[in-house]
Amino acid sequence: MKKHLSKRLGALLLLCGCLSLQAQISVRPSADSYARRFADSEMKRFPQAYQLDHGKRLFFGYAQGVGCCAMLKMWKATGERRYFDYVHQWGDTIINEKGEIHLYDKSTYNIDYINSGKVLFDLYRETGEAKYKKAMDVLTGQMKMHPRTLEGAYWHKLIYQHQIWLDGLYMCSPFLAQYGAEFAEDEWIDEAVRQFRLCHKHTLDAKTGLYHHAWDESRSQRWANPETGHSPNFWGRSIGWWMMAMVDALDFIPTEHPGHADIVGYLQGLAQALPRYQRDGLWYQVLDQPEREGNFPEASVTAQLMYAYAKGVNKGYLDKSCRRVAEAAFEGLKKHLLIENADGTLTLTRCCQVGGLGGKPYRDGSFEYYIGEKMRDNDAKATGPFIMGCLELGK
Repeated sequence: MKKHLSKRLGALLLLCGCLSLQAQISVRPSADSYARRFADSEMKRFPQAYQLDHGKRLFFGYAQGVGCCAMLKMWKATGERRYFDYVHQWGDTIINEKGEIHLYDKSTYNIDYINSGKVLFDLYRETGEAKYKKAMDVLTGQMKMHPRTLEGAYWHKLIYQHQIWLDGLYMCSPFLAQYGAEFAEDEWIDEAVRQFRLCHKHTLDAKTGLYHHAWDESRSQRWANPETGHSPNFWGRSIGWWMMAMVDALDFIPTEHPGHADIVGYLQGLAQALPRYQRDGLWYQVLDQPEREGNFPEASVTAQLMYAYAKGVNKGYLDKSCRRVAEAAFEGLKKHLLIENADGTLTLTRCCQVGGLGGKPYRDGSFEYYIGEKMRDNDAKATGPFIMGCLELGK
């Protein structure tokens, strides 16, 4: 009798424990609920999409492209038309019936311009308006003439001659791969793969498994190592761009294409290297030196890598165990860098406003340069990936 009562009591305690755990899980906000809350916060503080990234004028900026890609993913995840309309209003006002893009200047050969072209696929497919296809053709027209290194890697901009930047792979290669897939022009898929291969060849640091921010073929820049051409540091966000570029471009590179396996290999190698530099879920401005005085956790690199890890797992490119890395990033952002405002909106803090090399005033790529760059809240280079990363974690 006692044994029977003991079993019943044990079962009851187990049931209560399970119900308690179920209650805890049911009230714990999920990642995809944070995606919605943050997307709605962005739309509230930036009522028009050109204002994303604190934009002051109508512009086809790459950061607005990042934010609008996140809103289109929200539209697809929720079915709520308001997210699409937010993006469509921007595209409709910035591109005229001839497919001309407001303030776009091909002569600068700026690879950043290409990024917002990713938004145009959905606008074209959903509205059927020819101007969006014409605008995409304008962008591929730039890339047909874009200056290159001797091996064929795109320069980052005309003013940054002979230089590959990790940022540029995100700006251009996923767009080219998608254009090739959507319009049956396989040469653009081949081009996207070539850009990944050349960037990997010239920016990978074999010792750490990380990637240098940039490479100068001419070795003429003050920031360039005279022997290797590498920039001297591993800037967090540049590595975030690189990892995002791979998981996004792979959507449009057929598995039978020989470049597909190459890029998956690059992705897996980086995914293996990055966790050793993660601290309490976060990655730092200068990624490989989290303990160095003056360095700090930074929102954009953490959000970008959270997205890339989560999507990589969901797509089967990365082992399921890698999901824990993305979850740790999500928890780290919530704990340390995310603020809930009095009006219920969310703010993402400690976002690097800009980072680069060369130019005027000259940016030397030193540790001191990177940690001295301006920080601000709700920068689209961080908020867009945060929304997309939360959606991936919610799948």
